[in-house]
Amino acid sequence: MSTSPAPRTPDTPHPRDSHPIAPRRVAFDWRTTPLHWIPDEPTATHVINVLHLLLPAGERWFVTVFKEALPLVRDEELLRDVKGFMGQEATHSVQHAYVLEHLAHQGLDTGRYTRHIDFLFAYLLGAKPPLGLPLPQQEWLRFRLALIAAIEQFTAVLGNWVLAADGLDRAAPDPVMLDLLRWHGAEEVEHRAVAFDMYQHTGGEEPARYLRRILGMSVTAPVLLYLWVCGAAYLLRHDPQLALPSRYSLREHNRAVRRGLLPSWRELGSAVPRYLRRSYHPSQEGSLRTAVAYLASSPAARAAAGAVGRAALS
Repeated sequence: MSTSPAPRTPDTPHPRDSHPIAPRRVAFDWRTTPLHWIPDEPTATHVINVLHLLLPAGERWFVTVFKEALPLVRDEELLRDVKGFMGQEATHSVQHAYVLEHLAHQGLDTGRYTRHIDFLFAYLLGAKPPLGLPLPQQEWLRFRLALIAAIEQFTAVLGNWVLAADGLDRAAPDPVMLDLLRWHGAEEVEHRAVAFDMYQHTGGEEPARYLRRILGMSVTAPVLLYLWVCGAAYLLRHDPQLALPSRYSLREHNRAVRRGLLPSWRELGSAVPRYLRRSYHPSQEGSLRTAVAYLASSPAARAAAGAVGRAALS
């Protein structure tokens, strides 16, 4: 007599991918990358360039929060994944910071904007609750882990989008920038479930864990939208290669979406209700096979792997 498998509950551990997560010590040469790396598309260029504004501080913050939470991890497999995630995110932070230096060399100083981002992560989301909020330290840590899990939902969606963005290929973008974006996007798909699993593992009991997950997304989605629009507006307004100071235009943004240069609003917005399902797990996002295939062909990732191999033989 056959028996059906027991139904999955929110407390049932989700089987994790056996694929190992490890950082790739990539490097990119920005000397020939133009400011408008998507030709004749300043809006699409700068909407994507907001990544460089947010990620250096944001991904350093991911690593800091995860270091704080490491003593709470009681699962060896998850611990390995978390350490791999931390290594990848630290590398992402460094590489996007180099792009900010490149923008500055081309006359686009982002310091006035990124100082606000640094304040957000270092003070408002730092080790202690801001403004003296009377939150227990454990609850503050769990809330920040919930925020990271929600942010990683969007990075997985964006990573999946950029790997399949034929519109970018047709627009003949700078190949170095495209490789950076696709290498980063592939690693986001590769570790898409780690932050969620980390939160589920350390987030306490239900229903508080699920309610905090909802709160994390309720904060993350509007704040990310606000920061993205403000960041794009800043970059366009300070772009030294535009004849006149330019404003962020929703019409221009939507035109770039139609050309396949940016993800659609529906693609981004639909990530929220998926995430809020109690049964949701991020392994449902994107294709690990596609991500791994790109990482095997990425010029920067292949060069990094070659350097590791040569070092091992020396």
